[in-house]
Amino acid sequence: MLLKKGDNNEQVKQLQVKLGIDPVGNFGPKTEEAVKKFQAANGLTADGIVGPATWAKIMGSTPAAPAAAPVSIPPSSFKLEALKGHIPDAVIAQIPDTAKKFNITNTLRLAHFLAQCGHESGGFKAVSENLNYSSKGLLGIFKKYFPTTQLAEAYARKPEKIASRVYANRMDNGNEASGEGWKFRGRGYIQLTGKSNYTKFDAQVSEDILANPDLVATKYPLMSAAFFFNSNNLWAICDRGADDATVTAVTKRVNGGTIGLADRIKHFREYYNLLK
Repeated sequence: MLLKKGDNNEQVKQLQVKLGIDPVGNFGPKTEEAVKKFQAANGLTADGIVGPATWAKIMGSTPAAPAAAPVSIPPSSFKLEALKGHIPDAVIAQIPDTAKKFNITNTLRLAHFLAQCGHESGGFKAVSENLNYSSKGLLGIFKKYFPTTQLAEAYARKPEKIASRVYANRMDNGNEASGEGWKFRGRGYIQLTGKSNYTKFDAQVSEDILANPDLVATKYPLMSAAFFFNSNNLWAICDRGADDATVTAVTKRVNGGTIGLADRIKHFREYYNLLK
């Protein structure tokens, strides 16, 4: 991840939302200044360039780890070796069990699924929801929960407090004081969120997910995403075909809109051609 002045893309928009400035997608002087200010306040080199460390601090995703030992790819009916170099080996290794458990029965489904997971997680990097919002970000995105500037400023840059408020009293979470909004915040490649969804996913695996919700991020980021696809019958949409209209339809169900559609289409085509 490297963003700098002059860039114009979806990642810049994500960055701008977190920094509390207008998400226009163009990395201009205003964005550069906001990045420098954030870097200085967080003990980072204030150069205005968003490298892995700055991105991780702002967005809550973990920068790429050093090269690890080779990951063994389990046997599969899919041509998984073809995905090497295009998807992290650690992700590929999760596919056989995930596919078997959650009805990924053909190449079309797998390509659609991986394209959505990859985009939603920033290239299979982000596995836990980041709620490190500025007061402006809270007023813009969560106006319902932060109707006044004073309230937004009291919660700004306090992710645990923000999640506990925003997700309180819904999805079977307790009230704000319970902290369950934070405990059951979004995790996994497609952000499993809320106690009700964690409870349903808990029934699918051997570990106690309610007691150890971080397992969704550390062990089951792909499987929890497949659980979402399976539970919402997205496979029926995937089975419609390999055209852009189908990718668009899947995107609308996953994203609620068509943010990043071009990237999702690009990666669907890439993975589908590799797997055929």
